[in-house]
Amino acid sequence: MNRAEAKKRAEALVAQMTVEEKASQLKFDSPAIERLHIPEYNWWNEALHGVARAGTATMFPQAIGMAASFDEELLFAVGDCIGTEGRAKYNMQSTRGDRDIYKGLTFWSPNVNIFRDPRWGRGHETYGEDPYLTARMGVQFVKGVQGDGEYLKAAACAKHFAVHSGPEPQRHTFNAIASRKDMEETYLPAFEACVKEAKVEAIMGAYNRTNDEPCCAHEVLMNEYLRGKWGFEGHYVSDCWAIKDFHKNHKVTARPEESVKLALEKGCDVNCGCTYQRILDAHKEGILDEKYIDRACVRLFTTRFLLGLFDKTELDDIPYTVVESKEHIDLAHKATRESLVLLKNNGILPLHKDKIKNIAVIGPNANSRDALVGNYHGTSSRYITVLEGIQDYLGDDARVWYSEGCHKWRESIEYLSKHDKPDQFAETQAMCELSDVVILVLGLDEWLEGEEGDAGPGDKTSLLLPAPQRMLLDWVLGIGKPVVLLNMTGSAMDLRVADAKADAVVQCWYPGARGGKDIAEMLFGDYSPSGKLPLTFYESTEDLPDFCDYSMKNRTYRYFEGTPLYPFGFGLTYGDCFAQSIAAEKTFDADGNFDGAVLTVKVKNNGKVTEDALQIYIKVENYPLAVRNYSLCGFRRVSLAENEEKEIRIQLDKRAFTSVDEDGNRAVYGDKFTVFAAFAQPDARSEALTGHKAVSTEIVL
Repeated sequence: MNRAEAKKRAEALVAQMTVEEKASQLKFDSPAIERLHIPEYNWWNEALHGVARAGTATMFPQAIGMAASFDEELLFAVGDCIGTEGRAKYNMQSTRGDRDIYKGLTFWSPNVNIFRDPRWGRGHETYGEDPYLTARMGVQFVKGVQGDGEYLKAAACAKHFAVHSGPEPQRHTFNAIASRKDMEETYLPAFEACVKEAKVEAIMGAYNRTNDEPCCAHEVLMNEYLRGKWGFEGHYVSDCWAIKDFHKNHKVTARPEESVKLALEKGCDVNCGCTYQRILDAHKEGILDEKYIDRACVRLFTTRFLLGLFDKTELDDIPYTVVESKEHIDLAHKATRESLVLLKNNGILPLHKDKIKNIAVIGPNANSRDALVGNYHGTSSRYITVLEGIQDYLGDDARVWYSEGCHKWRESIEYLSKHDKPDQFAETQAMCELSDVVILVLGLDEWLEGEEGDAGPGDKTSLLLPAPQRMLLDWVLGIGKPVVLLNMTGSAMDLRVADAKADAVVQCWYPGARGGKDIAEMLFGDYSPSGKLPLTFYESTEDLPDFCDYSMKNRTYRYFEGTPLYPFGFGLTYGDCFAQSIAAEKTFDADGNFDGAVLTVKVKNNGKVTEDALQIYIKVENYPLAVRNYSLCGFRRVSLAENEEKEIRIQLDKRAFTSVDEDGNRAVYGDKFTVFAAFAQPDARSEALTGHKAVSTEIVL
């Protein structure tokens, strides 16, 4: 069904409703209107990395881990799986009269905010710090969720619009100040791509204000950009209880009725929260015109018609048996394998199964289910922790020793000063001494970094691991046995000690319900790690601007003026892949205007069979307002056998050559560009870590 037909049917249906009935449909928990044969519908559902909060579903790695795959095809497949399982669960639940929260087909995912500061607690819900990578991953996820059939398989929602990335404790009062240049250059591109390319059906507004206007009633964001320049036709939803913040916290209105008026007039169609219970009060008072109620109601029913909720469709036949099917579980394993980022390896990895008789698996995340799942997750029918994965992999061939080592976290900031040994130091020491190699598994979980309320304040105050874990790390590294550190966090951490002293370091993120199996197989060389960092790992917070400063100056790899510990785009493999050469051919449209370029990159692998992610970066050489360093503008996963050479062709569209002026206008301002190709960034730190230099070519217009 096309949108015009769906809208026409929605208008006809809404025309039959009373104002009371129309107002009732603008809450997230919309009641039934029996006389019109409209069933109740709850708009609130989640699907960040699998259908969430609604029982059993296939669980993928947290979003930041999937971003590390640099694999657009993977994100489409994951979205397709989520849309299919979501529809199957809806079919099963609705036929049994279950239409409660988390049971609908409107999924409030993906989160395409920019992870501009690693202290932000919710950053692991995103696809990282780069707007291009975020856009590519977000577009494919949305396309997968929504499908390409006659009806939407499910409706995706890009959130949180816009200029939102902490601080969590202040989000209900915070005013993010961002220049037009930073908005167009960094904060808005992923939303624009989701709207224009993927036709995302919904947008969710953020809690905060941006440049003084609340994001759920923002003239510039919602009307100038979203429905104006971008042509968005779907519906707009508030973040949960964000409209209450208008009068309670932001103080832009004096009372709920004024908040209702402001939100509806600016175009917020459905309220997650309770403020829209005052719609009728505002209308009867004479401050809210019924036409705004009508407009929102039509938009919402257009979505419901596009989903086929009033028709018999082939989507009704998707059976519940697809949920956690073997095909979907295999896809989750693939996603985990592609997410793991090898940050350091002195040659110890891969481990040789036949040479290991005793192995110690130590640390508070070694046997933690919480460390597998991230936040906004569903329920898996099986969980495999790192410890269990190694135990299963080795079976009776080796003894696997386990100690928690220390508690994951302590409240007292004086912990280190009051202790000189880890909590379980004797047990840990004995096991390490008995073992040939130590797998040390540290990190955080959704209770230590996440959303305000779920994870206490949500944000991190530093990049340091909790005090007991720092003690355990120092102590284990001092025992004298080979140590492989597995860091399970959703964000960048201060890993300087591990980088200096551990034999190998792997960033595992929150790898999904059965991620321990994939981690074990990676450690023992069943496949090569191939993930790339979707965000910069700084040395410490001393490298960062103030958390509340939304200027992009000195933030992320595109603007950073220092030297990171591990750069954006970095990740080792068991192979030795590098770019040998690059050539560019300009392309032109039918009228002879410059339209982009086709790159031909020759790559080679001097090491073991592996996959790797080829990355393309561009720098505008002669426009003073261009991005300070360079920007990612293309990537491609490549499979290479030992000593294999390949020629890779990558299309760069015209947008890759654009820059943004101080007023937020995007155009091709320069006429001289350097294009780089490598399996990492074209920076000195990446060159030192990988042993290879990026190849480059010049394009002159």
